[in-house]
Amino acid sequence: MAFGFFAIVLIILALMLLFSVVKIVPQGREFTVEYFGRYTRTLSPGIHFLVPFFERIGRRVNMMEQVLDVPQQEVITKDNAVVKVDGIVFIQVMDAAAAAYRVDNLNYAISQLCMTNLRTVVGSMELDEVLSQRDQINTRLLTTIDHATSPWGVKATRIEIKDLTPPPDITNAMARQMKAERERRAVITEADGEKQAAIAKAEGSKQAAILQAEGRREAAFRDAEAREREAEAEAKATAFVSEAIARGDVNAINYFIAQKYVEAFALLASSPNQKTVIVPADFAGIAGSIAGIGELVKTLGEGHDGPRPGGAGGGAVPRTRG
Repeated sequence: MAFGFFAIVLIILALMLLFSVVKIVPQGREFTVEYFGRYTRTLSPGIHFLVPFFERIGRRVNMMEQVLDVPQQEVITKDNAVVKVDGIVFIQVMDAAAAAYRVDNLNYAISQLCMTNLRTVVGSMELDEVLSQRDQINTRLLTTIDHATSPWGVKATRIEIKDLTPPPDITNAMARQMKAERERRAVITEADGEKQAAIAKAEGSKQAAILQAEGRREAAFRDAEAREREAEAEAKATAFVSEAIARGDVNAINYFIAQKYVEAFALLASSPNQKTVIVPADFAGIAGSIAGIGELVKTLGEGHDGPRPGGAGGGAVPRTRG
């Protein structure tokens, strides 16, 4: 009975000794080893054996990248504006021994360090710079925090400003300013559009005037050409009639008199203000004149074509009484 109890005790002690000697470090962790309370070495991921009763595990350090919140705080800017700022910081332990034994409560220390440096950086800038230059704030904070945490075996990989909240009155003023700026841009854009439209309209009027001038010039040229040809025809007719008069042909004179007579009578009949047309009493003179014109034309035709059969040099031209 006593032997069985003794065996159970030995088995329990053997298991306790085994668990205290054999240590398995998981991936992403590192354990520090202490020899009678003094740091001796660091265990990397894998299986390790300790000296029983003399060595023990000191600290279990997380070697993976960690995200820490920076609590929200009120910060006074360079131009005395109060803003609420918070953020996040990404850190990674590079030296497990330094992170375990050079600072107590590593996460709290880094959080407080970020808050103090955030106040320093934001307090050295004006409100407009704070709101528009977040990247510059992040860069300055990262440089400062990384340098301060280097002795702790920690590397700050990234710092981001999560939220910047100005006071309500400043927010309202910014909203009004943004509205005024957008209205100004709208007015400028509208003015530019009207300017372009006016330029296009003026250009169109210019082209239209040029085309109209060219059309008038072409029409004047053609009118002048027509008048020139009409004058040439009139000159030829006058020369021909003059030759006929010189030969003693009275029909030529009758032709001109009848032509003017008919033109005057046509104007009298087509006048818009004339309601009554008076026919001349000697209307038979018109017929005689027309007959004279016919005889003149006939004579001209015989002069060009030669004598016709049935008469030597053509018959006599009958005279009509004017």
